[in-house]
Amino acid sequence: METGTGPAKSARTVTVYGAYGHTGRFVVAELRTRGFVPILAGRDADKLRELAASAPGLEVRPASIDDPASLDRALAGAAAVINCAGPFALTAAPVIEAALRAGIPYVDVAAEIEANADTFTHFADRARDAGAVIVPAMAFYGGLGDLLTTAAMGDWTTADEATVAYGLSGWHPTPGTRTAGTVSRERRSGRRVRFTNGGLEYHDTEPTLLKWPFPAPMGTRQVIGEFTMADVVTIPSHLSIPEVRTHMTTEAAGDLSSPDTPAPTATGRSDQTFLVEAVVRSGGNERRAVATGQDIYAVTAPLAVEAVDRILTGRTHATGVTSAGQIFDAVDFLGALAPHITFELALDDVN
Repeated sequence: METGTGPAKSARTVTVYGAYGHTGRFVVAELRTRGFVPILAGRDADKLRELAASAPGLEVRPASIDDPASLDRALAGAAAVINCAGPFALTAAPVIEAALRAGIPYVDVAAEIEANADTFTHFADRARDAGAVIVPAMAFYGGLGDLLTTAAMGDWTTADEATVAYGLSGWHPTPGTRTAGTVSRERRSGRRVRFTNGGLEYHDTEPTLLKWPFPAPMGTRQVIGEFTMADVVTIPSHLSIPEVRTHMTTEAAGDLSSPDTPAPTATGRSDQTFLVEAVVRSGGNERRAVATGQDIYAVTAPLAVEAVDRILTGRTHATGVTSAGQIFDAVDFLGALAPHITFELALDDVN
């Protein structure tokens, strides 16, 4: 059913903006599994109604990012909002503004480096002053790497460098992933980006091929060095690490760059597997954390929903614009993601 104002605020009601997208559908399903009541919101009313037909009883609230009143209606009565609608360079700010007006937490699944940086830059002061909670990049890229790096840090307060290596068996990008990538490349005029010397640096250097010793069962694989992902925004936002790098297996990078790679199947978890290893180094010592699982889009749903659950139940360490590793107990959070993710931690310093 459609509504104009929505019910009184419920602690178990969560608006999902972009609910009918590939990741949005996983988020809606995860919310329902965990006893939340999703409100289906987004720009395309027909797609919302189609989704609602497969999940009877859920509200449909069409809303456009250029119509603040419609966003206010979409968030009315909700305890939180999860933004799954990219490109986040366009959607994040309007939905954050609506969340601030509604006085509810905001979580998104943005993988766009510039969009996440914008959220930290433009909303940090307002969110802190309002005591609001805004968590960007609460997803496979950005959120998971940050949680793993934070867990690997252990009792270290600083490190010389952090590397997040992505071992993907392959990558069938969604149309949203491709659009977001196009927007990001346009924003940086085709240049590449890295986090070095304590800041983001845009450059034209060609990527390098490296061998990365992933743990078993993956083993050593060829990766593209400095295949930069959203971790270069989330990790430095709260950890004192001047060099943050992310690498990607060449198979997955090739799938992403090829225009002929098909999108993932419309429904269900794909057979894509992943192994993500975060390594922090300080002096001659290093520490590691590893996560394994299946389907990077599907696993974003438990990441985002676990975040909302913890925010709404007060299991947090921070307010304002904050990353996953800063606001949550990283080790406890990662452990709670079983069976979606298998998590291993090696804090013994290796010389």
